[in-house]
Amino acid sequence: MDPRELHDRRVGVLGIGRSGRAAVRWLRARGAVVVAFDDRGDALAEAVRLGAVAGDAGDAQAAVTGLDLLVVSPGVPAAGPRVHPLVAAARRAGVPLTVDVQLFRDAAPDRTLVGVTGTNGKSTTTALVAHLLRRAGQAAEALGNIGVPVLAGEPDAAAVAVVELSSFQLELVGDLRPRVAVWTNFAPDHLDRHGDLGTYLAAKRRLFGTPLPDARAVVAVDDPTSAALARELVARGWRVVRVSVRGAPAEVTVDHGRLREAGRTVADLRALATLRGRHNHQNAALAYAAVRALGLAPDVAAAGLADFPGLPHRMCEIARIGRVRFVDDSKATNPEAAARSLACFEAIHWIAGGRPKPGGFASLRRFAPALRGLYAVGEAAAELVATFRDLVPCRHCGTLERAVAEAFAAARADPAPQPVVLLAPACASFDQFPDYAARGRAFAAAVESLRHGETVP
Repeated sequence: MDPRELHDRRVGVLGIGRSGRAAVRWLRARGAVVVAFDDRGDALAEAVRLGAVAGDAGDAQAAVTGLDLLVVSPGVPAAGPRVHPLVAAARRAGVPLTVDVQLFRDAAPDRTLVGVTGTNGKSTTTALVAHLLRRAGQAAEALGNIGVPVLAGEPDAAAVAVVELSSFQLELVGDLRPRVAVWTNFAPDHLDRHGDLGTYLAAKRRLFGTPLPDARAVVAVDDPTSAALARELVARGWRVVRVSVRGAPAEVTVDHGRLREAGRTVADLRALATLRGRHNHQNAALAYAAVRALGLAPDVAAAGLADFPGLPHRMCEIARIGRVRFVDDSKATNPEAAARSLACFEAIHWIAGGRPKPGGFASLRRFAPALRGLYAVGEAAAELVATFRDLVPCRHCGTLERAVAEAFAAARADPAPQPVVLLAPACASFDQFPDYAARGRAFAAAVESLRHGETVP
């Protein structure tokens, strides 16, 4: 539906979280009659306060009757084995389905859009693209799954919209027509939501519709699925910039910490504390390639790498107590992401666990030489201990607070010059925390208690 035609239209919003609230405000500002749906009474009350009508999803078919459009929030399954009953009812009734990012794009079709998707590294790459553009004197906004809903506030029409796009957001998009489409990598994830790997991949690939005449696809090609995607995009008419940190043929590469384009070194990444590790070197290379695709000169494009502040809960050193360093990588919500942080340190006292994802943890056994201990928490604790107990000392701690206390006690006795207490859960947070950020904050609070000599229960 054309956003200019929303006045007096009856539009449902399913899921009143951060994105849903922003959608309610945005739709009401355009004169739509908004019907809000959410199982949580407090969320529904907030939508009513924002001008929506409370909807009753008890009878899904009746609930969608009379709707001209249903906006589905990213947290609500729109496909796969767990599709929401209201979404299924809307499909049966012929009610069009959309998501906030599609409304955003349709409302500003001429705005420069950089879309970023992939399994890991999306947030850092998104923030870094926006940072490099701003450092070069261009207006840029980092939006989407990074934590700022695309429909929040009044956008700067002149700013480049750099939008992080999860598979959840991409399930229902049509054609976003990005000027630059960035693909970070691909690994199994979110199979509980999507049902199988093919459905997850299909959602991610929806970023790449029909290319604009000057569009570029920036694709990290170091895993087989991503390399195949790059070849397919070339066949479909996309102009593809390949990125590699593992020696694959590519236009932009990182070789022993040196960022290179067309054989020329443009930056040395080895000393950048906020871009530590091969995975962050890949994020830097992707962001550099993206802003180069927007027209920045090589030296201008690379200038902002050195002062990138980084993002919370992504391999951030949050404290030191004596020789012991505490590193928060709560955003490592799957084994692939945890592997990236485990590869960056030695003498690791590893805190892991939460709600496990399919596939187990055996792929992480190769990091055992760097591990001094495993402190397992949450639903995955027993599985983690069973996987690692023949390799490293393991403790079934249950809670994050207990794990921090026990890991610190062991690290303080560790003879290594700088032992590391690393939170890299390799799991979702939802068994004990509402999200990875809340888990990271709890880690920081537990560390702060240790700093002040408080007893952790």
